[in-house]
Amino acid sequence: MPAGPALSLQTPVDPVQTLYAAHHGWLVARLRRKLGCAWDAADLAQNTFVRVLTAKGLALGEVLEPRAYLTTIAQRLLANHLRRRQIESAYLEALASLPEPVAPPPEAQLMVLETLVAIDRLLGALPVVARKAFLLWRLEDLTQEEIAAQLGISRTSVRRHLAQAAERCYFAETL
Repeated sequence: MPAGPALSLQTPVDPVQTLYAAHHGWLVARLRRKLGCAWDAADLAQNTFVRVLTAKGLALGEVLEPRAYLTTIAQRLLANHLRRRQIESAYLEALASLPEPVAPPPEAQLMVLETLVAIDRLLGALPVVARKAFLLWRLEDLTQEEIAAQLGISRTSVRRHLAQAAERCYFAETL
């Protein structure tokens, strides 16, 4: 029987798999030092690699500093994680001050927490003054004149900040 071309048993190398194998342990250890919790560190490291997998238009072969790249993604996820924990803590504190019959059931509590985190993420992108003006308007039900007096800015500035916040909320789906 004539010898044919040799079949290659090598599988193509997946750059994400290579990146994961080379840096996952390092990233988990780094996050564990920052968080003090192995479970949260493992979750955030996994989420970091999920972000790498879902990144659009990225050629991993072109990443010159993979640890810096992973650190940047992990830092953003860590900031979101810590902010969520802060919001959750404040929400649970507020719930604890309510009499038990008034406290919502656990399912509703989770929905409210998710909504609060989404609102925080949405408003967090606004300048501080715009965020304050919007919250005074929506939560405190202040007029534009009252907001201007409280923030020490003109009514025109209040109107501009409210429009900016409203635009941000309205176009949230497209951002």
